[in-house]
Amino acid sequence: MSKKRILYIEDNFENRLFVRRVLESMGCELLEAEDGMTGISMAQSESPDLILMDIGLPGMDGLEATIRIRQDQEIKDIPIIALTANAMKGDAERCLAAGCDIYLTKPIGVSDLKDKVLGFLD
Repeated sequence: MSKKRILYIEDNFENRLFVRRVLESMGCELLEAEDGMTGISMAQSESPDLILMDIGLPGMDGLEATIRIRQDQEIKDIPIIALTANAMKGDAERCLAAGCDIYLTKPIGVSDLKDKVLGFLD
């Protein structure tokens, strides 16, 4: 398997560091963006194999960023995993309705993250 490239759009440094360690241990290359607009630009320029999208981003939230990615014909088919601390009733449905493929709540376990990522990369 060639090295898979994953874009993680997340404003929290500690969360990015955790995900970087997990994904690099799997042999993946991690691209990072701290906000939705930067994430969209990076998705367009880098064409990653997978996007991990924090929903609670400052400014443009992850739902709006996901909607914009899904509207772009060049990158609309990249799988998106929503990662969020929001676990209220209806949150998963909002993420899926915006165009996320699956929804994971934080804190994320190492094995759960690896399993979900591998499910999209294999």
